[in-house]
Amino acid sequence: MKAKHAPNRLPQHRFPVDPWRLVETEYTTEDLGVTETVFALGNGFIGMRANAEEGREAHSHGTFLNGFHETWRIAHAEAAYGFAEVGQTIVNVPDAKLIKLYVDDEPLLLANADLESYERVLDFRTGILTRDLLWKTPAGKRVHVRSERMVSFEHRHLAVLTFEVTLLDDSAPIVISSQLLNRQDGEDEYHVKAAALGEGQDPRRARKFDHRVLEPQIQRHDGDDVVLGYRCTNSRMTVAAAYRHLFETACEYTVETDVAEQLAKTVFTVDGQVGKTIRIEKLVSYHSSTGVPASELADRCQRTLTRAASTGTVGLYNEQAAWLVDFWDRSDVQIEGDQPAQQAMRWNLFHLAQASARTQEQGIAAKGVTADGYEGHYFWDTEVYVVPFLAYTHPETARKVLRFRWKLLDAARKRARMLSQRGALFPWRTINGEEASAYYAAGTAQYHINAAVAYAIKRYVDATNDWDFMAHEGAETLVETARMWEDLGFYGNNGDNSFHIHGVTGPDEYTTVKNDNTYTNVMARFNMRFAAGVCRELRERMPEAYEHLVRSTGVDEAELEGFDRAADAMFIPYDETLGINPQDDAFLSLEPWDFSKTP
Repeated sequence: MKAKHAPNRLPQHRFPVDPWRLVETEYTTEDLGVTETVFALGNGFIGMRANAEEGREAHSHGTFLNGFHETWRIAHAEAAYGFAEVGQTIVNVPDAKLIKLYVDDEPLLLANADLESYERVLDFRTGILTRDLLWKTPAGKRVHVRSERMVSFEHRHLAVLTFEVTLLDDSAPIVISSQLLNRQDGEDEYHVKAAALGEGQDPRRARKFDHRVLEPQIQRHDGDDVVLGYRCTNSRMTVAAAYRHLFETACEYTVETDVAEQLAKTVFTVDGQVGKTIRIEKLVSYHSSTGVPASELADRCQRTLTRAASTGTVGLYNEQAAWLVDFWDRSDVQIEGDQPAQQAMRWNLFHLAQASARTQEQGIAAKGVTADGYEGHYFWDTEVYVVPFLAYTHPETARKVLRFRWKLLDAARKRARMLSQRGALFPWRTINGEEASAYYAAGTAQYHINAAVAYAIKRYVDATNDWDFMAHEGAETLVETARMWEDLGFYGNNGDNSFHIHGVTGPDEYTTVKNDNTYTNVMARFNMRFAAGVCRELRERMPEAYEHLVRSTGVDEAELEGFDRAADAMFIPYDETLGINPQDDAFLSLEPWDFSKTP
């Protein structure tokens, strides 16, 4: 593939181009919101923003688990039947990234440290984030600090962090405090409540709660393992986070662990000697549930840590690299003659892997697991943009994502009934399957999400020929989504026998609740035709599966003919003079935009 030169978005003097790595050679606090995101790690379940090991400074601290959320009552200015009632927001889980370093009792804080060298590297082939720096302490001692961070693609519940310190010039007392901190409800690492989740501003960030979110359930110090467990106040979801250290040094040292409700920490006090490296390997595990007690999740965390310790960090790194070899064999897109574009392409592909690899029949949020923007909600982006990629490169993951939608079908049926519609209506934005959009016009009115689900099913089955999925999940979803479209629309009474859909919002969320939105009508037509065709093919291919579909949905040939009739009669706006399909039936009657006066 050849491409024109892509514009440089990152300054190359600081982010030199490398086709297989994202490299940063200078540290600054000016764009932490960007760097925390672009260097973030995840596996589809665990997500860790690229906050510094030492904590402050941060735009947005973040450690997230896909689907782990709190609920809250939506307060409408004026309530109405059919409006979403309960919001859902992804929650920060306890932060295990925090490893604070003191030399001669002076803390390493990157914002004001005297750094003789600095490099941070995200390697797309190993899946490891590495930071290497040379710090000149206030006493003039040079200290080499190297850290590595990995969220495992192979093991859904595991992350691995390493931290190495080497004195280069002179001996010194060294303290390393490795922590597990509840930022969601508590303070930051310096006991400042206002900075607990970072100090940056982003209008897309999740809401701030007016109540304690994580209720402490368990604090455990069991041999080498430290575990904290919590339960969300409203959603009643539970989570456990645990760590275990593997510590190596030729220096003399002591270890002390303290475990409290909001903070657990293990402090290594070392008599640091020149040239003798101090190395900490921190194995971290997270488990969550919709209702399993936190004590059970704590046990699961400890089992995860035991298996990881048995494999060893080198073994875990090798597994990660092997997983990525397979990923790139399936997914790589090579661009000739444009290294910046090649780097950007592979960075994006790598983040697709981080958003989807271990979702395990959960959705893929708008921000993946890199941030809490858009409340951690799942939208139509998953089906329209991500599933087609996965269908051709990682079909087993695509199948799991589609099964997640299918498991929400009963909730979608309920939502349709609430709006006096037949069939099923999937939520515009959700985590748990309930509609969470507080603004109807740019939320529920975007009925086209139903067609997005149908589109994803088609792309998946076209790529895989997986008629087992179609028989057991796909066809049922198609029938219920098509049923909603036929019920939502109506035949015009002006003699043209055309089928219309009114009162919907298309992908343009700034032009809401319109009649005959072109995109919506085209996609609804596709949805109904595809559903009818699949049902008939299923009847021929797999008669028993078709009979099961009839029993579960009540579909019959007459209804399929109704789908076809509505699809054939679908009104698609078209302007003969301009030769275009306008956005909706009234779009061209709007006042023209004056581009000459637009800044």
